Amino acid sequence: MHTPLCDVFGVEYPIFAFTHCRDVVAAVSKAGGLGVLGAVGFSPEQLEIELDWIDAHVDGKPYGVDTVMPQKAADVHGATPEELVEQIRGMIPQRHWQYVDELMERFRLEPLPDGDRHQGVIGWAEEVARRHVEVAFAQPNRLIANALGSPPKDIIDRAHAEGVKVAALAGKAQHAQRHVNNGVDVVVAQGYEAGGHTGDVATMVLVPEVVDAVAPAPVLAAGGIGSGRQIAAAMSLGAQGVWLGSLWLTTAESNSSPEVLERYLEASSSDTVRSRSYTGKPARMLRNPWTEAWDDPAGPGPLGMPLQNILTAEANARIARSHRKDLAFAPVGQIVGRMNAVRPVRDVMYQLVEEYIETVERLSSGVQAAQA
Repeated sequence: MHTPLCDVFGVEYPIFAFTHCRDVVAAVSKAGGLGVLGAVGFSPEQLEIELDWIDAHVDGKPYGVDTVMPQKAADVHGATPEELVEQIRGMIPQRHWQYVDELMERFRLEPLPDGDRHQGVIGWAEEVARRHVEVAFAQPNRLIANALGSPPKDIIDRAHAEGVKVAALAGKAQHAQRHVNNGVDVVVAQGYEAGGHTGDVATMVLVPEVVDAVAPAPVLAAGGIGSGRQIAAAMSLGAQGVWLGSLWLTTAESNSSPEVLERYLEASSSDTVRSRSYTGKPARMLRNPWTEAWDDPAGPGPLGMPLQNILTAEANARIARSHRKDLAFAPVGQIVGRMNAVRPVRDVMYQLVEEYIETVERLSSGVQAAQA
């Protein structure tokens, strides 16, 4: 499974693992891949704690950090997270506040304890994301990735000056070309099947389009990949490795809540939906009454990023506190249909590599037999 990207990052296998869980990052990197910690849910101070922990537990292996710096989002600025949140709250129409109140009453969500206020995720506000990057540069990580477009040019330039590679996700070939023109080192071609924020072009179509569009820049394939056979398919399309996210959500090291984990294990590949109900941008997650409520024509519809998550912050906190399996936010890709057991990361990595080798050998022997 060795490709040029293995030499670039000093890894044994070109398996890049996106996760919000530090334990998964460390486990993947120690097993020969490259763990990448998603920073968006952390404050800069929390991110520093997480990266310090990873650095202490990764046995000197490489790892990366994924930020969210959207090229299109509401323009907000503030010296503190509290100021940012208050500015965003002031931009939200009253009809949307009323609708959230109606939903909380409809779903009988218990109020939060007095003084327990949840402000929502602000990691995709540019000022916060830049602070995330500053924290990442202070650590010996090997990769800065951006989930929504190319990072700003000054960040790309600084990363290169410090010997850090830059990756960016793309859902279209023209997006990938723009990334490379901006100085991005690695393009992640993420197909429609992927969990979280994703476009509308399928992986099998997207990967070769991106490979051809940005050659010789390296491409990682993402979206609907969760087995060694699928890794082999991605490599045959020209990718130099894979970017996997959903697969780690049911590992023993994952921090998925019990109710969300149960939903993942029960779900089929047809149980997901692309919804703007959580972040304001289309993201794949398990369908539930909450996502359906935001698709209801009778409602006001979701707002853009970052307004939607601030709008629904209290409701999301109530859902989590009440352990409502039926309403829990469960981001995941269509590969969820294969995620039906809890296994250690090391076992998952071993199976991916073994199945990849078996697949390549089977294909090779079939070609040789045909030539004989």
